[in-house]
Amino acid sequence: MDSRIKRIYVPMTESGFYILFCLQQPQHGYGISQQVKQMTGGHLIISAGTMYGTLSKMEKDGLIAFVRDEEKRKLYRITDLGQEILDLELCRIERLYKNSKGEHVNE
Repeated sequence: MDSRIKRIYVPMTESGFYILFCLQQPQHGYGISQQVKQMTGGHLIISAGTMYGTLSKMEKDGLIAFVRDEEKRKLYRITDLGQEILDLELCRIERLYKNSKGEHVNE
């Protein structure tokens, strides 16, 4: 993995994390925003500007890939690089959680 990509994306913003997480299945921006709203009980609402700016950047950086157009909407999916980044972020979050509970983790 390119160390520049790792520096840019880890740690991730909450919006970036949820966008990448949702793209483990092909999805379009509006569907992602609805899924995130549901997953977070409405605590996180991703604006259109944030959504499409993040999708564009992640596609440019190779974390996601365009799949196809469906009813005038672009569907994206996570790439192997994106999954690697997501896995790193999930490990980081898990480490934070365990450390907050006093379960020190050695990596």
